[in-house]
Amino acid sequence: MVVFPNCKINLGLNILRKREDGYHDLETVFYPIPLKDALEVVRGHLTVNSEQFTTSGLTIDGNTDNNLCIKAYHLLKKDFPSLPSIQMHLHKVIPMGAGLGGGSADGAFALKLLNDAFHLNLSNQQLIDYALQLGSDCPFFILNKPCFATSRGEVMEEIELDLSAHQFVIINPKIHIGTGWAFGNITPKIPNQSIKNIIQQPIDTWKDALINDFELPAIQHYPEIGDIKTELYNQGAIYSSMTGSGSTVYGIFEKGMQLKLSFPEHYFCYLNRESVGT
Repeated sequence: MVVFPNCKINLGLNILRKREDGYHDLETVFYPIPLKDALEVVRGHLTVNSEQFTTSGLTIDGNTDNNLCIKAYHLLKKDFPSLPSIQMHLHKVIPMGAGLGGGSADGAFALKLLNDAFHLNLSNQQLIDYALQLGSDCPFFILNKPCFATSRGEVMEEIELDLSAHQFVIINPKIHIGTGWAFGNITPKIPNQSIKNIIQQPIDTWKDALINDFELPAIQHYPEIGDIKTELYNQGAIYSSMTGSGSTVYGIFEKGMQLKLSFPEHYFCYLNRESVGT
């Protein structure tokens, strides 16, 4: 069985306060984008270990045991001991550490895939509870619909937001921005207006109102990020922003616009002209 984990962008991202548990309260809108990895799971052989995990596509750094797909398997295996041995393969397309939530998507889709493949009969809420154990962004990918998110990002409210009449450009300059660095360079504050209200206004009003708190310090330290945003606006973007803690920048354009984008060859560039959906 194969699924295709998609990425997300943040439409605005406000860091409201630091909590006593060390996490931060935030507010954002998660919006799914059909830039996708591919994840396959098949029943394994009884003579091998409980799981085999292989990858292709973009190189994934770090120990395989730390991959969220494998963690998802072990999380379910703990509560469902009868879960059989598996072979899992991940083809990686979504850039990592880029603010697109690719790893979180892979982990969440692994939960959904295992649930469906082996008939665990878990509800969406149960899957969300498991996903939160993998990471703060993971629960969104269980719903995978536009959501206004608060707390650590796991408290979600589905919203009506259809941007399918637009096309998206996603540019990643392959700059790694550590989450710790990103949080260390901002001052949490309560915004004058909630993202939930801003997002209901016409998209051409977002430019001066819809802010990602991580963006300014990132641009100050990595001017290339600001250059990408400027270029997208020069090309006619209605709205452009960095997503997550960076370093990916996206632009939202009218569908059908012919773009002449010119970025360095090592940048990751993605253009979506299709309706967003999974």
